[in-house]
Amino acid sequence: MRFEPAPLPDLLTVHPEPHVDDRGRFVRVFCAEAFATVRPELRFVQVNLSSTRRRGTVRGLHWQRAPHADAKLIRCVRGAVWDVAVDLRAHSPTFGRWHAVTLRDEDETAVFVPEGFAHGFQSLTEDAVLLYQHTAAWTPSAEAGLRYDDPALAIAWPLPVSRVSPRDVSHPSLAELAESLEGFPA
Repeated sequence: MRFEPAPLPDLLTVHPEPHVDDRGRFVRVFCAEAFATVRPELRFVQVNLSSTRRRGTVRGLHWQRAPHADAKLIRCVRGAVWDVAVDLRAHSPTFGRWHAVTLRDEDETAVFVPEGFAHGFQSLTEDAVLLYQHTAAWTPSAEAGLRYDDPALAIAWPLPVSRVSPRDVSHPSLAELAESLEGFPA
């Protein structure tokens, strides 16, 4: 397993090392020992699947507020997505910046999104499925969101946006959130 640092501190692209032979493939998708080199106290407590039917659909940008903030390890197990993380840590030198990586079922690449980041994605294929491992349980009262099309973020979604949930359209902009982000990790 190889960890590639992103331009935003603590955000990682995770490259597994598949074993391939005439029978097929074997891929280790998580190894506590390997992750201990970059995040010694990492512990996942919840695993979720997300399926998105239509190409061009955007989901996000979501996170959980402190004290329920969670880190996520996300991989695409069917299809492909363009996965985006936005640094919302109030005292971070990269506050408000985003980074994206394409996740595909065919290469098993994953992204590790630390606490204090908003996360979202756009489906690049029909019937895309993501597997999420979380360090904190889902807490409805801690849910938060950031508008996916905020001009201040200027996220360059690779496809025309075909679908967005009413909830995601109603999220506030980064400017509207600025004062409420003080509870995020520095």
